[in-house]
Amino acid sequence: MAFENIVFEINEQVAVITVNRPKALNALNSATIRELGQAVDQLAQDSGVRALIITGAGEKAFVAGADISEVNSIESSLQGSQMSEALHDVLWKLGELPQVTIAAINGFALGGGFELALGCDIRLASEQAQVGLPEVGLGLVPGWGGALRVQRLAGTGVAKYLVLTGERIPASEAQRLGLIEKIVPAAELLDEAHKLAAKVAKNAPLATALAKRLINRGAEMSLRDAIAYENGIFGQLCVTEDVKEGTSAFLEKRAAKWQGK
Repeated sequence: MAFENIVFEINEQVAVITVNRPKALNALNSATIRELGQAVDQLAQDSGVRALIITGAGEKAFVAGADISEVNSIESSLQGSQMSEALHDVLWKLGELPQVTIAAINGFALGGGFELALGCDIRLASEQAQVGLPEVGLGLVPGWGGALRVQRLAGTGVAKYLVLTGERIPASEAQRLGLIEKIVPAAELLDEAHKLAAKVAKNAPLATALAKRLINRGAEMSLRDAIAYENGIFGQLCVTEDVKEGTSAFLEKRAAKWQGK
């Protein structure tokens, strides 16, 4: 499938999506969102890929936000809601992927860009990266889940602070707040993302996919219900071929050969 606004590459077990609109600081317009969705749909059908890295082209921005000229042209509340729904759909699909998703934040991740990163499972950032939700300065609220995901990751106070001030914060502060998992020098960012993807790819694919689902679903449940859900997944995995292989490999002191079943 040919894309104009993203670069989509698969190398063995790792896929990379690069938002490729550097002249617009990789801002998300409708066409880019549509292409992101198409790439994610393709990955959902590819059991050979174990991890997805999302990053931005150029040195300045991961994704600087929504395409403001496109937002400015919205003529009805329905049209605005449809624009919001389009990226929400992509972010839900990212959450449902069996693959682990890694945001490699190489620069500004503002508004929709930060929301795209928050929709990934793990966030790495370069030392000069900045994140923020500046929508109130445009007369808007975050329209792609940013306020709500920040609230879940870092608490209501942090969400209100970031949303109501619209302040950009450096990657170091975002890491302190639990919004970014790791910071690395810019020159090492993609290498570090690939190393992380390789670590994921070494593990049992069914267990990885179900562990991701457990954490995502469990965050929406009471602790009692989440533990019951975990219990069911654990039991389901106990009778898989991968568990027999993994436990045998451990006892025999050899590398496991996963079948994904």
